[in-house]
Amino acid sequence: MNQRVPIHPVVIRFGRLGDTILLQPLLHKLRRRYGGACRLVSLGDSSRTLYEQSDDVLEVRHFDSQYGSLWLNPQRLRVALSLRSLRGSPFYICEPDVRTRTKVRPMLALADIAPQHCVFIEDTPLRPEEHWADWLMRFADETPAAFYHVPGATGLSASPRLEPTLDEQRMAQAWLAEHGLAGRPLVLLQPANKRTMRWNGVRRAEDDDKSWPVERWAALARAITAKMPDASVLLCGSAEEAPYLSAIGAAAGHVRVIVPSRGLPLGLLRALMQIAHSMVSVDTGPAHLAAAVGCPLVVLFGNRWPSMWTPRSATGSAVNVIGGLPSVPRVDQIAVDTVVQSWLQLPQRPEHAARQLVADALDAGGWESCVTVCRTLGIAEPMRAAML
Repeated sequence: MNQRVPIHPVVIRFGRLGDTILLQPLLHKLRRRYGGACRLVSLGDSSRTLYEQSDDVLEVRHFDSQYGSLWLNPQRLRVALSLRSLRGSPFYICEPDVRTRTKVRPMLALADIAPQHCVFIEDTPLRPEEHWADWLMRFADETPAAFYHVPGATGLSASPRLEPTLDEQRMAQAWLAEHGLAGRPLVLLQPANKRTMRWNGVRRAEDDDKSWPVERWAALARAITAKMPDASVLLCGSAEEAPYLSAIGAAAGHVRVIVPSRGLPLGLLRALMQIAHSMVSVDTGPAHLAAAVGCPLVVLFGNRWPSMWTPRSATGSAVNVIGGLPSVPRVDQIAVDTVVQSWLQLPQRPEHAARQLVADALDAGGWESCVTVCRTLGIAEPMRAAML
C-alpha cells in the first residue's frame, strides 16, 4: 500500500495577534489536507509563542517589521531568501490588505516561487458579514495549480484552539504562587487594545472607538469583587500598557485588583486564561486567545461587526458580546451595569473542558496543582471531588 509523502504548506500572514490566532483552523486544515505541518511566515514574535509547539506548525519564520524596502530590511530579506529552499511547497498567502501584499510579492519573486505553487486570499472574496475564520477555512480549500491532485479535508472546526504549553502552565502556577494569588478564583480584565498606547502616552479616548473610561473599568473591577469576594481581579496588558493599567488599579482602590508591574508575557497570559474563572475584554487579540483556550468571555465591541470578528471557542466555552455595529459604534456608549450583567450571565466552562483542565493539572503538578487550578476556576469543593 502506497503511503502519501507529507507536504509542508507555507502560510504567509503579516497580521496582528488576533489575525494570527484566527489562522489556527486554517493551519490545522492544511495539515490534514497535505499530511505535513505548515511553515508559518509571519510578523512579530507572538506567532512563535503561539505556534512553536503546535502539531499544525513545523516552524515559524518571522521578522519584526514589514515597512521600507525589502533590501533595507535585513530580517525580512533573510526570511525571503530562506524561502528559496521551499520552492516545491504550496504557498497560501492569507494577506487581505493591499498594502501588505506589496510586501509579500517581492519576497516571493526573490525566492523564485512559481505562480502555480501559490494561491492568494484576494482571489477568494469575503462574503457579506462572513466571519473571518470561515473565510480562512474556505481559502484553505483552494489549491495551487501544481497540487490539484491533493484531496480536500472536510468536517473540521472553524474555531481556534491554542492550548498553553506545559512550560507555560508551570510558569502560571509559579506566578500565581509568587503573587499570592494561588487558590483564589481569578477574573481577568483586558482594557487595552493595539491603539490604546501612543509613543507619548495613552491615546485620546475620542480617537479610539474601543476605549472604555478608566472609571468604568474600575467600577467593573469593584463589582466583580463584590459578587465574588474570594476572587482576584487581574488587569492584563503588555509592559507598555502598565501605566494605563495602574491608573485603573488606583481608581478601583481594592486590594484584590492586581496590576502586574511589568505586564504579562503572552505565554504566561495564555496559561492564566486557561485556568481563569472568566475574562472581560475589549475587542482585541487577547480576547481571541481567551476564547481559543476556553476561558468564558465577555467582549466589548466598538466600530466593528461582531458577526465577522466575535472570538470563537473550540471547547464550547461561552462568549458574550456587547456593542458593535450597527447599533453601538463606540465602546464608551456601553454602561457598567450592562457589562456586569453580561459577566454574571456567563455559564461555567462545559463539564468536559473543566474535567480536562483538572486532569491536566493533576498530571502536570500533582494534587497541589490540581487544587490550585480548581480554585482559580472557581470550582466548588464538592464538584471538584466529583470531577476527580
